Amino acid sequence: MQGSARRRPFPAAAPGSPSPAGTLFPGRHGAGKGEDTSKTSPFHLDLWFYFTLQNWVLDFGRPIAMIILPLEWFPLNKPSAGDYFHMAYNVITPFLLLKLIERSPKTLPRSMVYVSIIMFVMGASIHLVGDSVNHRLIFSGYQHHLSVRENPIIKNLKPETLIDSFELLYYYDEYLGHSMWYIPFFLILFIYFTGCFTPVAEESRMPVAALLLLGPSSLYYWYLVTEGQIFILYIFTFFAMMALVMHQKRKGLVLDSNGLFLFSSFIITLLLIAGWVAWLWNDKILRKKYPGVIYIPEPWAFYTLHMNNLLPAKESF
Repeated sequence: MQGSARRRPFPAAAPGSPSPAGTLFPGRHGAGKGEDTSKTSPFHLDLWFYFTLQNWVLDFGRPIAMIILPLEWFPLNKPSAGDYFHMAYNVITPFLLLKLIERSPKTLPRSMVYVSIIMFVMGASIHLVGDSVNHRLIFSGYQHHLSVRENPIIKNLKPETLIDSFELLYYYDEYLGHSMWYIPFFLILFIYFTGCFTPVAEESRMPVAALLLLGPSSLYYWYLVTEGQIFILYIFTFFAMMALVMHQKRKGLVLDSNGLFLFSSFIITLLLIAGWVAWLWNDKILRKKYPGVIYIPEPWAFYTLHMNNLLPAKESF
């Protein structure tokens, strides 16, 4: 009959099935599976390897590239090679963080993830500008182990209000940029960490590839914490991870290989920081640069104080 023909309705989605749109974070408004720990993820060798590689090359390697490459290629009034490294880092890292969240076996709050990614990009971009100028000042005699006003090349600036401008640049680089960069970075890592638990004890072990990446990953986090002066943020994140591990253990859940890799990296990082502080504990100049209860010198301050002076001596031989 002509009037009886009706469209057949789509079958109802089974409970717990992914959304048909195939979104990055299924579930309405980011809510969803709650304590869905029945699923586990294999070790993300590709993502953790890309993270480690791009962190060492694009973040740790950018000031090194700026120093070793000839100034004729990148004049002081133009972006340096390190700046282009930083630009690539600002694009690649948010993408890798999103892919990491996507592979979580647990549905995570997408709104918080998106806002964190946006803040991360803003903070890293602010840091790009301030860090670019500060590192280029090294070629003019700027010394990172001294404060802005104590630097010889800054003291004699006229008018003196220019010194305030350099202090503002330092604030954007070392405080505002670092806060907007690192807080969302560690927040995303912790959000991902909350989904790294499994009831299967046999899955709480790292493969050989994870053990090989553990050293470089931990050493980079040491650099991140010391150079970024974010020990408070790091230690609170570490304590939150430890509390979550103990809480989930009472439920009979243990870390999977990815969570164990991330947690072990943070533990080794803490040991490296302790060794770094113990080594430079009696350095009077760095003590003056970093007063207060928490004394964690920056690697670049150590470089300009102790290592930079060795370069002219080597060239004289």
